[in-house]
Amino acid sequence: MPEADSSELKQFYEGVPQRREAFFLKGSGAYDWGMQNRLARVFDPASGRTVMLAIDHGYFQGPTTGLERVDVSILPLVPQVDALFLTRGILRSVVPPASRVPFFLRASGGPSILKELSDEEIALDVEDALRLGACGVGVQVFVGGPMETKTVHNMTRLVDAGLRYGLPVLGVTAVGRELTRDAKYLRLACRIIAELGAQVVKTYYCDEDFETVTASCPVPIVMAGGKKLPELEALEMAHRAVQEGAAGVDMGRNIFQSDAPGAMLAAVRKAVHEGLPPRQALELYETLRHAPVPEPLGV
Repeated sequence: MPEADSSELKQFYEGVPQRREAFFLKGSGAYDWGMQNRLARVFDPASGRTVMLAIDHGYFQGPTTGLERVDVSILPLVPQVDALFLTRGILRSVVPPASRVPFFLRASGGPSILKELSDEEIALDVEDALRLGACGVGVQVFVGGPMETKTVHNMTRLVDAGLRYGLPVLGVTAVGRELTRDAKYLRLACRIIAELGAQVVKTYYCDEDFETVTASCPVPIVMAGGKKLPELEALEMAHRAVQEGAAGVDMGRNIFQSDAPGAMLAAVRKAVHEGLPPRQALELYETLRHAPVPEPLGV
C-alpha cells in the first residue's frame, strides 16, 4: 500500500478562484471538451485563425494539376500548415503516420467532374474518421441547387454523428456552375449551414459586403481559395477575407499551383495570422521563392 499523505504543508489557495476561460472561437463556447480541443488544434488560439491546405480535389477531379504526386509536391508543405483538408485515401496511402498536423477529412462524394449534377452522398463513416485521428469532417452542401435537400441532410446526419463523438463538421457552400457568389447568396447558404449544426463553414469570398456574410454567420467562416489567381490577387483576397471577419482560409490551387508553393504558403500565413498587407506579403513571396528550399524535417 502507498504511504498515506500526512503532510501539513498543503496549499489549497482558498482565496484564488479557479480559472475559467471562455473558448476563443466564435460560437463554440457550449461545445464539449473534445470538440473544442479538436477545433483548437485547427485554429491557432493566439490569432483565432487558421491556414488550411485543401488537397481533396482528386475526389471528383482525379489527378488535379499540382496534385499528380502528393508525396512529392505536397508533403514538403505540410509542416507549414495549420491543418489539411484531404481524403482518407490520400491520408492512408501518402501521409506519414508520424505526422502531427491536424486534418479534416472529405466526407461527401459520388459523382465525378464528368457529371453535370453534383448528386453527392455521405462517403465516409464517422467512426473511420475517428479511427484515423481526424479533427473534423467536411461535407459539400448545394444550397439552391437541384440536390439541395439531399445534401443538407447529408450534412445534418454527419452533424448528429459528430456530436456523439465530439467531431466537428465543416459545411462547404458548393455553388457549382449555376449559382452566383454574391453576398446575398452566401449569407443565405452560410446561415442555413450554421443553423443546421455545422461547427465551421467554408465559403467563397465576394468583393462586396463580405463582412455581412461573416457577421451573419454564428460560427467561424473559412474562405475557400477557388480558382488559381495571380499571387498578388490571391494574397489580397486572403487578407481582405480575414480583415472582414473570416477565421482563416482553406486554400488549394492558389498554393499548390503557384510557381513556388512553399513561398506562397508562407506569404498567406503572414497575411492571415499577422495581417501583413498584400504587397508586403508578395514581397515576402518573391524573396522566398528565390531562396534555397530546405529539406522538410517531418510532417
